[in-house]
Amino acid sequence: MLSVTILGNNSAVPAFNRHPTSQVVTHDGTNYLVDCGEGTQIQMIKYKIRRGKITHIFISHLHGDHYFGLIGLINSFNLLSHKQELHIFAPAPLQEIIEMQLRVADSQLCYPLQFHTLSGPGVLVDNEKIRISAFKVTHRIETYGFLFEEKEGKRKLQIDLVRQLRIPLSFYSSLQAGLDYITPRGEVIRNDSVTAAPGKGKRYAFCADTKYDEGILPHIEGCDLIYHETTYLDNMRDKADLRFHSTTKQAAEIARRAHVGKLLIGHFSSKYAELDQFLLEAREVFSNTELALEGQVYEIH
Repeated sequence: MLSVTILGNNSAVPAFNRHPTSQVVTHDGTNYLVDCGEGTQIQMIKYKIRRGKITHIFISHLHGDHYFGLIGLINSFNLLSHKQELHIFAPAPLQEIIEMQLRVADSQLCYPLQFHTLSGPGVLVDNEKIRISAFKVTHRIETYGFLFEEKEGKRKLQIDLVRQLRIPLSFYSSLQAGLDYITPRGEVIRNDSVTAAPGKGKRYAFCADTKYDEGILPHIEGCDLIYHETTYLDNMRDKADLRFHSTTKQAAEIARRAHVGKLLIGHFSSKYAELDQFLLEAREVFSNTELALEGQVYEIH
């Protein structure tokens, strides 16, 4: 199961007890951190996110509200004797920035830190459980969104039937892998007669900071859940366009055109103390919209 925990949902300036962008995507016990604004590790502690389960960090772009918390988190891992290899995916200048910060502090990390440069759309992580890829969005500087695609699981055993046919326990994993069973007498028990197809893998897209951009539609088409920024209410479209951000109805229009299951909206401007109007406006265009609220876990079933 995929889930998303919101750690920060505000734009550049922390305000109204809202924090800069950060969220954790969890899949099968592994936490993937997406952006790391100021205060991210405090939010992790508050919402009981296990830092030791983080293996990959994805930074969408190098505006400070999306990565100023990173060096603190890297240092905390060191102080806590973190051992697991940590992979950071980000635009190229970030490696130089982090290495300079570590160098001037004379910090020697006790764990392997691997940087991976984002230089265009493509697959970043691909294993038997999940595929994570990057896609470009339209912002003032080089910026990427991230797509998390859960792989299909193993076939499901119809356990009563499997036992009735006396298929040995040692062959259960082979059944889940799709193999037929051949009895000692040479009879073939077809796999599809004793198992059911696995559920379709779920898909989540983090669309990052971006102005209205239909170019992202092929990347997020049919996702079960997307997060899209809504820095401004819709009466500020001109300002949103000037600053390469989106409004409520623009984000909802992207969700509608991409035929997604649900839309989360966030990255709210600090000029707004209340968020109710954001939800009302977005739902006028795409009804299955929710506010990305800090501390809330959004499960993708």
